[in-house]
Order: sequence, then structure tokens, then C-alpha cells
Amino acid sequence: MPVSLDDKLVVAISSRALFNLEEENRLFDAGEPDAYMRLQLERLDVPAAPGIAYSMIRKLLRFNDDGIQRVEVVILSRNDPVSGMRIFNSGAAAELRVQRGVFTQGRPPYRYLRPLNADIFLSANASDVREALAAGFPAAHVRVDGALASALHPDEVRIAFDGDAVLFSDEAEKVFQLEGLDAFQAHETRKAAVPLGAGPFKPFLVALHRLQQASSTGMRVRTALVTARGAPAHRRAIQTLMNWNIRVDEAMFLGGLSKGEFLREFEPDFFFDDQTGHVDAAARHVPAGHVASGISNGP
Repeated sequence: MPVSLDDKLVVAISSRALFNLEEENRLFDAGEPDAYMRLQLERLDVPAAPGIAYSMIRKLLRFNDDGIQRVEVVILSRNDPVSGMRIFNSGAAAELRVQRGVFTQGRPPYRYLRPLNADIFLSANASDVREALAAGFPAAHVRVDGALASALHPDEVRIAFDGDAVLFSDEAEKVFQLEGLDAFQAHETRKAAVPLGAGPFKPFLVALHRLQQASSTGMRVRTALVTARGAPAHRRAIQTLMNWNIRVDEAMFLGGLSKGEFLREFEPDFFFDDQTGHVDAAARHVPAGHVASGISNGP
């Protein structure tokens, strides 16, 4: 029978999201691709340091420790195939079981998400993320200049999500931005029992929920909803998750407070938000990524 990834949690990730390649990337951004390739070849056997999403990837791969392949990580990169050798070497040196990769030598890679049946795409390239979201895949622009994850929870992958325009649709966010807070509160009170539509990251949350239920490795998933909503708008968010038959381990209804310090205490391996201000505040403390969806990010 042909090999299939259909029953796996598939994470597609760019080289720079997984490893710290910022020194090398400065040459590429400066318009010196040949110098970039030479440096990568010179460092072929020098393992790259962990990048922003490294902790989350390492922990997710540990769900395979009992010999059942539940998680598949695929490198999906604008790198050239030769530079891709260093990425695989770095993964092997870190004992990350990553065996698949697509290297497009500068071309947009998002088209390969469909044959991979990817559950999420993480990239340091903002335009690739937008194209992936437009194609219907959960995707986030990784803040490569942000903080690395804490090492305090080796047996628990911790992932935090914003609500509106990330887990949920931006229906309510549109009311808030176009009509103000009072209209938003009235709208959410009136529709408290009506589930919100799915946002771009609902499928990833569902996949994490499924992974937790299937695991027998001692690893677990801990999720948090971290939202600017406060009471009474909290009720609709909770009702929506109940309608989806999904629970989160923690919920923070912050009523507009900055999320960064709350996330510092939760210590996630990654946080996803649609608003750059929240991502900037979070990235000072934890790994974070921007989800370029909803009214906050244009058409």
C-alpha cells in the first residue's frame, strides 16, 4: 500500500522557523544568494541552533516515542536543495526524526501543503503565510526575533491561542472594530448561545485534541485560550468550544489587558494571535506567531 499522511498530525515548517539561521539569512536578504549557499555548505556539518518553533516541534515528535507515528514534521522551505542538506543534518544532530522536506529554491512553497495534508504551516516568510491562509490552511508568521520557550515542562507541549479570527471567525471582531466596545458586548450577549463560526486554527486545535486522546507516550497537550474578551462576552467563546466538543485546559479572559505577562506565566511552546500588537507583546516572553486573518489584517 502507498504511504499516506492522512492519519497523522502534519506540521509543515520552514527552515528558519525550526532553526536559528538569521546570520545566514542576512546574506540572502542582502541579495547575495550565492554567498548564502556557500556559507551553508561551509557549515554543512555545523548543527544550527534551535529556532523559535523548535521546542514545540521537539515535543510534538515525542508523541511518536512508543513506535506509533502520530506526528509528521515536514520541512517546507524556500531554501535550495543543497542548503536543505544542512537542515536535515541539523535535525539529525538534534535527534529530531524529520525525514521529509520540500525545498523550492525561492519559489512560494504553499502549494505543497495540500498534498501533504498539512494541519499547520509555520514560516518566517509573511507572504508565504498569507498564501497558505488564503488556501485554507492554518498558518502563522513566526517571530524569529522573539523569546525561546521555557525548558520547564519537558513532558507537556503547551500551546496558546487567541480567540476571534484565530480559533473563531472574526464575526464579533468586526462588530468591535466597526461599532465599538458597547456594540460588541451587546452583540455577544444577544448571541451568547449561538456558536461562533470556525476560525483558521480550529482544525489545528481539533488535531491537537485528537493527538492527546490517542497518545500513550506519557506526553500530553496543554492548551490555553488567551483572549481580550471579558465578561459577558466570555460566555459565547465557552459555548462555542462546548459546541465543538473540545475543551481547553486554561482560559484567560483579559478584558483588553496586555497578554504578554499572562503568557509568560503560562509558558507556552507557542502562541498564535491575529493582531501584531499582541504578538509583539507576547514575543518578548514566549515563542509567538502572527495569524494574518480577519478584519485586523485587511481583505
